[in-house]
Amino acid sequence: MIEAVSPALPLLLGAALAVLLRGRARDAVSVAAAVAALGLVLLLPDREGGRIGWLGFRLVTVAVDPAARLFGAAFAIAALAGIVHALAQRNPLERAAALLYAGAALGIVFAGDLVTFTIFFELLAVGSTLVVWSGGRRAAALRYAAVHAFAGALLIAGAAAASAGGVTTFAAVAEAGPLARGLLLAGLLVNAGAFPFSFWVADAYPKASWSGAVFLSAFTTKAAVYGLIRLFPGESALVVFGAATVVYGAIYALNTRDLRALLSYSIVGQVGIMLMAVGTGSALALAAAALHAFAHVVYKAMMMMAAGGLVDAQGRTPLGAIGPFRRSMPVTALVLAIGALALSGLPLTAGFVSKSALSAALGKEGAAFAWFLLTASSAATFLYAVCRPLLLIETGAAARPLADPSPSRLAPMVLLAALTLAIGFVPAALLGRIPGTGAIAVLTPDHIVFQLAVLAAAALVLLLARAVILPGAATLHDIDSLWRTPLWRVVARWLGRPVATYGRARAGVVAVLRNALAGLERQHGPQGALGRNWPTGSMALSAAILLGATLLLAYI
Repeated sequence: MIEAVSPALPLLLGAALAVLLRGRARDAVSVAAAVAALGLVLLLPDREGGRIGWLGFRLVTVAVDPAARLFGAAFAIAALAGIVHALAQRNPLERAAALLYAGAALGIVFAGDLVTFTIFFELLAVGSTLVVWSGGRRAAALRYAAVHAFAGALLIAGAAAASAGGVTTFAAVAEAGPLARGLLLAGLLVNAGAFPFSFWVADAYPKASWSGAVFLSAFTTKAAVYGLIRLFPGESALVVFGAATVVYGAIYALNTRDLRALLSYSIVGQVGIMLMAVGTGSALALAAAALHAFAHVVYKAMMMMAAGGLVDAQGRTPLGAIGPFRRSMPVTALVLAIGALALSGLPLTAGFVSKSALSAALGKEGAAFAWFLLTASSAATFLYAVCRPLLLIETGAAARPLADPSPSRLAPMVLLAALTLAIGFVPAALLGRIPGTGAIAVLTPDHIVFQLAVLAAAALVLLLARAVILPGAATLHDIDSLWRTPLWRVVARWLGRPVATYGRARAGVVAVLRNALAGLERQHGPQGALGRNWPTGSMALSAAILLGATLLLAYI
């Protein structure tokens, strides 16, 4: 019986009950739903279940394999930690939306056919939009909804084209035509936040509440990565999109001075690394991408929790306005530091384990360019996640008194930090979850020394270029500014310079002509020297002079 129950079901039921219940009853149901989902993820056998006939299609709502279980475990852990962290959040809409969101993410992971996969992706868009909306920033929620409605339309059209013959298996996508594959690929890339569709991540995530941002950081982009692993392994275009996404994430993260925006751009950059691995296509590279997704969900969720604590305490998160908080918020500071070091790939953290797996996979496949970008991204991450924030925070001044949040908010942060360190100290806790990764050597002297050298080089770059890197270069406009600004303003901005140049040239010509006409007026006008009436004596003298000159010339 258990093999027919999707881990999404408890969370979806919990979302429905969260709308009806209040207070402690809603809290109890929410936590119980997340615990039940995690239990199902761990207990389900590795096979298909939950077969349903619908409109002539054969739907499989539960299909378990090592990749699905790993992503499912990451999502269920994030859901449980996020729900416990959000117990102090009394917004009923956000609670129901978060449960719906988490349930849809698990539904995607355990979907056994293309139609079920697409339906859950649409539920994912609805739940995530409501999470952003419940944060009170309605304009950001509407922009988010527009982007994901577009992505959903692409996915639905691609799924319809791929299953036109009545076959809805994932294998059918490989045999589908270029139109169906292109639509599905585009829809997943938009959901993954791949460049040039990365703008929505940093636009929406910092606008969510302190609790809603935790859920947003965990599900949408990683669910899309899972979809790409399932549908497009070895797709060469993913290497190109992934490389551009890595560079984009690093540039914008280095430029921003807002902590939650920095974490959002960091999500984009890390997803780019996963895309490159999926595009490489080997079994080891796909497994490494899944391992990195798991580790990233864990430490990014706890970093969003820590950043949320600062938002709640300060009301804002500009790095220079936070001020030193390691004494007033010691637990939050420690958790944020562990997350930043894991994000950078410091040895003895989960980030080092997953990045070592990626490095081994890319090196084995001879993907030198992707391997170089992975290494460079670790250096850039150490700059924007550790060095630069530390210097800006230490030189800033807190606007309000700071203190660690309540125990219910601290507990999941601490547990996720412990999990991050446990994986780092015992890599086998993560490696081997997918076949083929158990033999990867992580805690070896050469790996450790190489990674420490990369991070030391990044610190040296900051030391030498501190004046450029520390303050941030300038305000960078993202791609969405093209349609967030009215069209007439865009056209005016494009035409402004040539029009201004023409105006200056025209003004110069007019000034020259006006001066020339004024000179003629002075000489030949009614009051000019050559235009007004002369006195009789002056006329006689002038005539005598002219006559004399004429006689002189005639004589000569």
